[in-house]
Amino acid sequence: MNLRRMLAVWAAKIVERISVKIFHRQGVTWAGKIALRIYPSILKDLASQVKKDIFIVCGTNGKTTTNNMLCAAIEAEGYRVVCNHTGSNMLNGVVAAFALAAGINGRLNADYACIEIDEASTRRVFPHFKPNYMVLTNLFRDQLDRYGEIDITMNILKESMQSAPDMAVIVNGDDALSAYLAMDSGNKYVTYGISEQVIDDKDSREIREGRFCKCCGAPLEYSFYHYSQLGDYKCTKCDFSRPEIDFNGFDVEIGEGLLFSVEDKRLFANYKGFYNVYNILAAYSAVRTGGMKAEHFNDMLRNFNPENGRMEEFTIKGTKTVLNLAKNPAGFNQNISAVMQDEALKDVVIVINDNAQDGTDVSWLWDVDFDRFKGANVNSITVSGIRCYDMGLRLKYVDIESMSQPDVEKAVCERVENGCKNLYVLVNYTALFSTRNVLKRLEGNK
Repeated sequence: MNLRRMLAVWAAKIVERISVKIFHRQGVTWAGKIALRIYPSILKDLASQVKKDIFIVCGTNGKTTTNNMLCAAIEAEGYRVVCNHTGSNMLNGVVAAFALAAGINGRLNADYACIEIDEASTRRVFPHFKPNYMVLTNLFRDQLDRYGEIDITMNILKESMQSAPDMAVIVNGDDALSAYLAMDSGNKYVTYGISEQVIDDKDSREIREGRFCKCCGAPLEYSFYHYSQLGDYKCTKCDFSRPEIDFNGFDVEIGEGLLFSVEDKRLFANYKGFYNVYNILAAYSAVRTGGMKAEHFNDMLRNFNPENGRMEEFTIKGTKTVLNLAKNPAGFNQNISAVMQDEALKDVVIVINDNAQDGTDVSWLWDVDFDRFKGANVNSITVSGIRCYDMGLRLKYVDIESMSQPDVEKAVCERVENGCKNLYVLVNYTALFSTRNVLKRLEGNK
């Protein structure tokens, strides 16, 4: 019996419980930090107790949804899974996921682990364990003052991939940046993607990342885009092109929900947002690559409830309220698309903070195609959060009127009382947990 490991597990559980029950905070970061301080080998030790495989999920957008969906899909196959459901994806959050899943004896009883990891944090996590699979969702510009340009993130991921040469990469083949990285890493890779044009994107004003070939620097030529730089591409000079797709999504239908086929299965999910087709495809591809049959995947989709602010629904005094994270240009543009999918009249609250975890540089707001709100049957827009006036100025430049209310709770309550009973709340990173707590509390006040 390892007493230090057991003590670390106990300490993590106590800290997490106190944080949630008394301080109404997530608590997992501190739980992991204290567990690691007590027993520095705890992550290596507990990860080695996973009986089968460890999946990690990386990428700019879609990590939390994909990871939680993958976990649910594996559980639907009858297995026990460790997962950092809350999206706490740096080293301390990863440690907490394992420590909180362990028993009071300090041992872990799990068949698989599904762990979301912040791209920059792979350098700190990989020395503790080597995953069997990495799911790479996409690579977009995100938090420039923290990550710098995308090349920096790609270099970090390449370094981590090469430190785990036996790890297979399950990559979005429609993203030229992610596909190139998988090819360049030397790791075995499997691809997923959508080979047919689903949305007419020719009039989009989105900023496209990865317009140039990473092999030779020449421009990439696209036969079509899905959104941002995702699409069917080839280099105008060298032989780099979209790879052959192993798990191809086809016959995609977007309406009240999402419907598409992959392999011999017809999948349906009652979610909004075309981007969720990619999240579902990524999870499905991982399950199948991991050797499972995915016989219960549709059952999982039927029961899966996106939480932690990913199209999470609340009902507040008769107002349907949807909370969603929007933390970079590509993510925000897809959020707007999801809002537009709802043809009913709607109110929108946009919450923007500039804390360290958000990135203190909010210039990315100018790369979001906010003009599209004009065609979204919007009743009102309220801007909130620390940088609400910057957000209001951004909307003013495209002739969209907005109301300013820095206090998030007041902003939501005003729309609940005087809105159209259909509310979307779009938040960036550090606003997510606090706003979610506000909505949960308001939902409970009948």
